[in-house]
Amino acid sequence: MLLNMKRIYESLFRTHLDENRQMAFVCGPRQVGKTTSAKALMSEACYRNWDDTDTKRTILKGTAALAIDLGLDRITETPPVIVLDEFHKFANWKSFLKGFFDVYAEKCRIIVTGSAMLNTYRRGGDSLMGRYFVYNMHPLSVGELSNTRPADGEIQLPSGSAKDSVAALLDFGGFPEPFIKQNKRFWNRWNDARMEQLIREDVRDLAKVNEISLMQSLAIMIAGQCGQELNYSRLAVALGISVDTVIRWVRILESMYYCFTVRPWYRNVSKSLRKQPKVFLWDWSGLADAGARNENFVACHLLKSVNFWADSGLGKYELRYLRDKTGREVDFVVIRNGEPWFLVEVKSSVKREMNPNLAYFQNATKAKNAFQVCFDMDYVERDCFEESAPVKVPISTLMSQLV
Repeated sequence: MLLNMKRIYESLFRTHLDENRQMAFVCGPRQVGKTTSAKALMSEACYRNWDDTDTKRTILKGTAALAIDLGLDRITETPPVIVLDEFHKFANWKSFLKGFFDVYAEKCRIIVTGSAMLNTYRRGGDSLMGRYFVYNMHPLSVGELSNTRPADGEIQLPSGSAKDSVAALLDFGGFPEPFIKQNKRFWNRWNDARMEQLIREDVRDLAKVNEISLMQSLAIMIAGQCGQELNYSRLAVALGISVDTVIRWVRILESMYYCFTVRPWYRNVSKSLRKQPKVFLWDWSGLADAGARNENFVACHLLKSVNFWADSGLGKYELRYLRDKTGREVDFVVIRNGEPWFLVEVKSSVKREMNPNLAYFQNATKAKNAFQVCFDMDYVERDCFEESAPVKVPISTLMSQLV
């Protein structure tokens, strides 16, 4: 298996380039494969990285200088695809891209790739409104390893090849390089380097947080609470900082793709916002507790699917969990266009009884499907979404039907 393996996102990006004039903003964690997938769609001469000294000099001269450097002053048969990488590190990147797009949009197709700050800063103003579509790139998953071409709709047929990928993904995570190598020593060093870059470089330099040791402690505490509701007050007391600071730092760690939160679903939106979210990591492979790792694994797969479906223009999707005032709970619910679509409860063993809350919440929400995912259940060549009543399903079967 090669490190530059074909990703499912290449088809998504190619469709965007064929059908839209807007820039494609490709967001996602570091080392997830954004640049590799984007460069697969262009000629080598059209890649520019802000970290390159010559590129930086050109950018500082203005949009016309970049256009000449890219050859946009010459006539071509078709508009070239250009990739602009790490431009979020340039203080005036939004204004620069606005000016560049407004003048040269008809002469090229633009892909902008970046880490967390690209995803964060795009929400900071509307200067680029109408000029871009966002695509969220995730680590490898069971569904992507089973099928590198996106399904025509949301759900694809189950694939037997998924049987071999679940264990490897659980052990090594979905980031391409450690997954492909599948070497524990390499994973240990890669994981340490990733965390060092995330905390010591991205958080300090990009987010301007100086209390690095406290932020590192917060990251460790969050990892110990995966799958649980975040208690901001308890974290604040443990770290000796204010609740507002904890909330701000958690948002920074989310924006840096260290973790993500899942909120409860209620038809009353304000009630949902008042409740505490659950927290999960983008890389589940480092979690020591098997139950937490399994639930985090499923959370990442579901989040990847809802993001991919939304980015493909199929509708509006959300990942939530269900909990009522009596304490009844289901791990996850996928919301499609404002309505519950399917419920997912995570269990390590098929021997565990069916969670009665699945039937309760399916009846209450009118969700079409309700699955109890079992990690020790052998793959079954069966479309899980044909079942309307709550049903136990193998992790390999259900995940192979998603993205």
